[in-house]
Amino acid sequence: MKSLGYETTIFYRVIAGFVRLCFRSFARVHITGQEYIPPYGPVIVVANHLSYNDPPFIAAVLTRPLDFLGKKELFNNTIMGFFMRKFRVYPIDRSGGAEAMNIAMGLLGNDHALAIFPEGQRSPTFTLQKAKPGAAYLALKSQAPILPIAVYGTEKYPYWRMLFPFRSLHVNIGMPFTLPVIEGDYTRGVITGASEIIMGRIADLLPDEYK
Repeated sequence: MKSLGYETTIFYRVIAGFVRLCFRSFARVHITGQEYIPPYGPVIVVANHLSYNDPPFIAAVLTRPLDFLGKKELFNNTIMGFFMRKFRVYPIDRSGGAEAMNIAMGLLGNDHALAIFPEGQRSPTFTLQKAKPGAAYLALKSQAPILPIAVYGTEKYPYWRMLFPFRSLHVNIGMPFTLPVIEGDYTRGVITGASEIIMGRIADLLPDEYK
């Protein structure tokens, strides 16, 4: 299958390196578990979602390029859309559905690392919320390894100060895992159980006040 993804560009690597430099210079970044990041092959990166600052922070911290899915409305602005595409964000309909699943399966089929926030939105309480079904369904259907990540500290500064946090930022990376192979249709109970497994792995990496 031909790749659906944007190829890694010099632009992406230069900007990611610049963002990484800013975080190291203007924040106290604490990282654990980098040895668990698969160096190649398909992987679904799942993380909690506290702030607009989460995607660039995760992209800067991980040692391989990430792909993201973003609602089409984010691309309405020409300049914003240009930069989103350069940062490997793929426009999808807000409702997700078959379009989003096809793009995600295409990316994983071409050995990409796809980042997903299973909660589907930023947590209003900064604690874990119930997951939407998309991440679990994708993981069951693709059987790609899942890399759980916990992020915190990103909610303590506004998005316009993204490159200059002046805060302690934390990312804890857990061991990759795969969901059990399920024969037949994925019922609501199967999806719910798979979602709970995914969110449980993320919760294990978070301090109590964020669980």
